[in-house]
Amino acid sequence: MSGLFLSRARLRRDAPLAALAQLMVPEAGAARAAAGHHLIWSLFADRPDRRRDFLWREERPGEFLALSTREPTDPHGLFHLESKPFEPALSPGDRLGFALRANPVVARSAAPGQRGKRHDVVMDALRNLPKGERAAARPEKVIEAGRAWFARQGTAHGFRPEDGVGVDSYARLRIPREGKDAVLGVLDLQGVLVLEDPPAFLAALATGFGRGRAFGCGLMLIRRAR
Repeated sequence: MSGLFLSRARLRRDAPLAALAQLMVPEAGAARAAAGHHLIWSLFADRPDRRRDFLWREERPGEFLALSTREPTDPHGLFHLESKPFEPALSPGDRLGFALRANPVVARSAAPGQRGKRHDVVMDALRNLPKGERAAARPEKVIEAGRAWFARQGTAHGFRPEDGVGVDSYARLRIPREGKDAVLGVLDLQGVLVLEDPPAFLAALATGFGRGRAFGCGLMLIRRAR
């Protein structure tokens, strides 16, 4: 058993909450990610010292999926909430279709011995190009950088991607926060992977892939591939 729960949370659309819909689910992507962060935290904040032990992603405005080590609760009555144990039976050689919204980064050190600074993989791939050439090169670099990062994830976490991983979108989200805003480069990837080490893969699945996990990144959805 994995000890995990997969949950779907849909904001209620009845009259009392309908008037607040634009406040709870803003139209702008960055504002919506920040709002989703707070909404999903409300389902797991059963005590003030809780640390995040869940992943989440927005499926559509006001509808979220979460993978967690405990079942969510809805003390404020904001959601229609469904939860079930997440217990995939995985074996080496299994082919799984996947969908992943990720904030992939790479660490680059400014000098030997210095701690590496994290960079968005797409912006890192563009850094050596003249500024005037970056816009034209960006679509190709998005695909190249996304696929290369995902292949590295596979090497580290017990799977290998099949050829042709789809990189469906790339966006830069500026998340407002105290002090300095957080800027996330977000990729949507989908395709098929082949399992090599199921325990390692399941451990990574539970903790998430890439950064930005508090803001709806890192949760990989899987299904049996045909």
